[in-house]
Amino acid sequence: MPRRSSGAPRRAPLHSPPQPAPRAPPPAPVKGGNGSVMGGIGGTIADGMAWGTGMAMAHRAMDSVLGPRVIQYETAASPASAAATAPAPNTNSFDGSNGCGGQSNALQDCLNSFGSDISKCQFYMDMLRECRRSSETSNA
Repeated sequence: MPRRSSGAPRRAPLHSPPQPAPRAPPPAPVKGGNGSVMGGIGGTIADGMAWGTGMAMAHRAMDSVLGPRVIQYETAASPASAAATAPAPNTNSFDGSNGCGGQSNALQDCLNSFGSDISKCQFYMDMLRECRRSSETSNA
């Protein structure tokens, strides 16, 4: 069933309808490219310098947090360059060419370890001397 009206007159709304919003101001006029070429290049250079400085600062900040970057270069030597850089044969008395290489190496290791106290290496010196005497008698 439809609603019935009570016969009382209707009241007008208490507030008036909304007013339309004011219009936005017109956009600012665009400058028509009247700048000089040098001004454009100068602006580009300044922009590049700002970006470069910012990037350098960012790299330094990251290095301080993560530690410095380490760059390692590896080179592959060709056989010709490896032969050219090979050390010349050693002609000193510790070369071990007479069959006493083990004793010579032991003495050299001892001298490297106890360079200031040679008395600790006397045993190795005696062994090397005995080896050389025995190799001289066998070669003669």
